[in-house]
Amino acid sequence: MLVLTAMSKGAFPIHQWDFSNESVLVDLPQEVYDRLTAHKTERVYAQHEILFREGAFPSGIFYIVKGKVKKYKADREGKEQIVNLAHTGQLVGYHAVLSEERYPDTAAALEKSTIAFIPKEDFLAALDQSPLLTNRLLTTLSHEFAVLVNNLTMFARKTVRERLAMQLLIVREKFRDDVISLNREDLANLVGTARENVIRVLAAFREEGLVETQGRKIIIRDVDKLMAIASYP
Repeated sequence: MLVLTAMSKGAFPIHQWDFSNESVLVDLPQEVYDRLTAHKTERVYAQHEILFREGAFPSGIFYIVKGKVKKYKADREGKEQIVNLAHTGQLVGYHAVLSEERYPDTAAALEKSTIAFIPKEDFLAALDQSPLLTNRLLTTLSHEFAVLVNNLTMFARKTVRERLAMQLLIVREKFRDDVISLNREDLANLVGTARENVIRVLAAFREEGLVETQGRKIIIRDVDKLMAIASYP
């Protein structure tokens, strides 16, 4: 579990690293919203429960009413690489619907979460009905491409120590004021390294006074030094 505190004195550019799309459905015309949610269903997902699997054909999109979701790709040995953490108010699964292709990744609940399912027919009909919704999604997709480029650059050029510092900052900004369930394995999969490496670097951060660990909790104590380690700015 991560507890992220001590807001940064500097300006960390979370928008450069976050797939945020909370604004997509905000203040839509009522008729568009009604069309989008005409056959919406909600259910509660247990921690680790799968929303959709990589390779499956999409039948709709998912809206996180409350909770957190991880999206990841797995290799042949089952090793995960987390590509995004989504939270309350965000959409997941819409890329595959728009591209008319299979899901490129898997999505699972990070914690007990309430998630709405919107059939793709309603989603596509709402898009046809609303240039506003279409433009918002195009803007979001363009932004996500830039985020992917930043992440690729981070993985290619930064050490595990730098990547862990960066991911702690990203998660802290993304879920500010929240206490989230993110075990060491998920953290390692987010950083793109082995669990043992994350444990080792976290121990070094603790010795340097950058973080405090209490069992599975990680409390950030020095944001500015983490930013320096992450080579930002």
